[in-house]
Amino acid sequence: MNQMLTKRKKLKLESDSGWGYAFIAVALIAFSLFTAYPVINAFIISLQEYGPLGSTYVGLENFVNTFADELFWKALKNTLVYTLLTVPFNIFLSFLIAILIMPFKKKTQSIFKAVYYLPAVASGVSLAVVWLWIFDPLKSGIANQLVGLFGIDNQNWLGSSATSMFSLVLMSWLSSHGTAIIIYLAALLGIDNSYYEAADIDGATFLQKLWFIVIPFLKPTTLFLLVTGVIGSFQVFQNAYLMTGGGPDHATTMVGLLIFNNAFTYFEFGEAAAQSLLLAAVIALISFLQFKFLGKDIEY
Repeated sequence: MNQMLTKRKKLKLESDSGWGYAFIAVALIAFSLFTAYPVINAFIISLQEYGPLGSTYVGLENFVNTFADELFWKALKNTLVYTLLTVPFNIFLSFLIAILIMPFKKKTQSIFKAVYYLPAVASGVSLAVVWLWIFDPLKSGIANQLVGLFGIDNQNWLGSSATSMFSLVLMSWLSSHGTAIIIYLAALLGIDNSYYEAADIDGATFLQKLWFIVIPFLKPTTLFLLVTGVIGSFQVFQNAYLMTGGGPDHATTMVGLLIFNNAFTYFEFGEAAAQSLLLAAVIALISFLQFKFLGKDIEY
């Protein structure tokens, strides 16, 4: 009798396991085709002098050439500078806007969320066209009209190495905060009101509530936005490609744009694959350090 019950339980477990594998099969196949296979293939290509008519195995030559390439290090430096200037400020600005929206009623909050999220829905190309109009080097450009109010001469915002990087940073500061704002608002709504009530009884000010209640509770959210923001910033391509093309004098050449140019302009697929793997390694290392040093006292 016991053997029959054990056999039935085993069959049931095997049946449940089968259904479990069936449910994850689609996601597993998609991951294998669009993530695992491209990564493995990129590693194979990085060891070759790759060409459409045939490939030659060159070992680590593409990696050696990348480390010896001054442009790669300049692109990595540009990407790091862009990340340091955009990610922290964007997180702070999104947090500030979420705090300002929080006191409104749900309908009003929804209006603000829709307005701020709208740029994320719009085409990146159309947004770039708008920003190209803003940064028009002629006197008719909006940016030049604004600085003209302070007696500053027209600036060639995207055509000068002194202002081109700042122009891309400014573009990031003034757009695409919708996702972070919505995430912060959801986290703020998840804080129990009892903490605020206890703080009111103790006579806490707004800034004290912000420092001792809101910020500690939002640490996991902030870490999430910081990690994903750094990953997205290190992969930036569209803005540099559409706005400046990496110029002038490679002042805005990011690693993503460099990889694209090597692959589809110069047809150096092996070197581009090597650079993409190195970029992935840099992103993984930075993410690991963020979790290690910023996620110590965070509970998930």
